[in-house]
Amino acid sequence: MRTVPVLVFDGDCGFCTAAVRWIERKVRPHCETVAWQQADLAGLGVARERARHEALWVTPAGTIHGGSGAVAKLLLSAGGAWTVLGAVLMVPPVSWAARGVYRLVADNRSRLPGSTASCSRRDPGTPRR
Repeated sequence: MRTVPVLVFDGDCGFCTAAVRWIERKVRPHCETVAWQQADLAGLGVARERARHEALWVTPAGTIHGGSGAVAKLLLSAGGAWTVLGAVLMVPPVSWAARGVYRLVADNRSRLPGSTASCSRRDPGTPRR
């Protein structure tokens, strides 16, 4: 059984990978980090499609927080001033705005610095929203 949470992210996305590496160095959350492409998703209780859609924070008990909720949880785990920011991100109306900002970034990550071709989350044959 895991004793620390796991942050699951898109390891094929250069922007996502760079963000996670920065977080590991600067924020120092108390967790493991794993690209969903190398993760035991079934063992984590995570659906592949959800892992492709957003970053996930999986607690040792198996609770899954996605998107801005995952970001808030990793900030809470880091301690210090990061904990305050994580707590603020969980309180409405800030949490509502955080969800919107997260989705905006995630939906446009192919346009951000460090992005790669795989940052385009759209599967071939899938119509644009």
